[in-house]
Amino acid sequence: MSTQVSDGLTVLAVDDEEPALQELAHLLNEDHRVGTVLTAPDATEALRILGSRPGSVPGESGVDVVFLDIRMPGLDGLELARVLSAMASPPPVVFVTAHDDRAVDAYEIGAVDYLLKPLRSERLAGSLDRTIATRARSRRPAPQQQHPAPPGQPARPEPPEDEVIPVELAGTTKLVPRSTVRFVEAQGDYARLHTTEGGHLVRIPLSVLEERWREAGFVRIHRAYLVSLPLITELRLSGSGYVVRIGHGPGAPELPVSRRHTAALKRILRGRPPREEGPTGPLARIR
Repeated sequence: MSTQVSDGLTVLAVDDEEPALQELAHLLNEDHRVGTVLTAPDATEALRILGSRPGSVPGESGVDVVFLDIRMPGLDGLELARVLSAMASPPPVVFVTAHDDRAVDAYEIGAVDYLLKPLRSERLAGSLDRTIATRARSRRPAPQQQHPAPPGQPARPEPPEDEVIPVELAGTTKLVPRSTVRFVEAQGDYARLHTTEGGHLVRIPLSVLEERWREAGFVRIHRAYLVSLPLITELRLSGSGYVVRIGHGPGAPELPVSRRHTAALKRILRGRPPREEGPTGPLARIR
């Protein structure tokens, strides 16, 4: 079934509960950026709709974003999202669910957002904002290298895009950009993200974040700590071993560096181009 109101985004809503599906379709139709709302009661019908609407770009479906319930009979929402991710150009996925315990799974699949029922129009609008931004990035042509690398030297790789981590706070899913994380602290099978605004506990082991964020400049300094390398302003020897200082000012946190990580951290810091000390350019002092 579909509802067409104007030119704009084509959205597919999938939910096995008819009242919830109709409410989602109604809220989507109220957003001026949505042109067509397609609905499906299960994953099978969703795949049929996606297969019947080829996009203008080869490998794309004619659907701009899929809003998915998670717990459905047969193929559930997470399984359907994995199927969609195998497409040459998969549509962005937003999960809509009454359960707050699958956000990490949704994050690992690459969901644009994770909404909890009952839905609010402002949260839905935020999901559409992120959807539009995601589509724009995926269609942006690869940037041309402005300054070719000297002969015999490899071209400098593009910095990785910022990642967004869903964090559950009293029934609300908050999206925390990786770029705001100063360091990460292991807490069993969980990890606490320390940002400029405070700490956020996520159900992701520190070892997983270490692997995933290595290219974004995060380094392991201790079995309990992963830190953002550009924010390290000092490495010094204290009474019990080496510590690193994160940021500037009297309140800047200091974290221990384990003996097994000290030598590697020194090499990384000494091999890094020097930076001016200041709010936008920390200088790591090694003592």
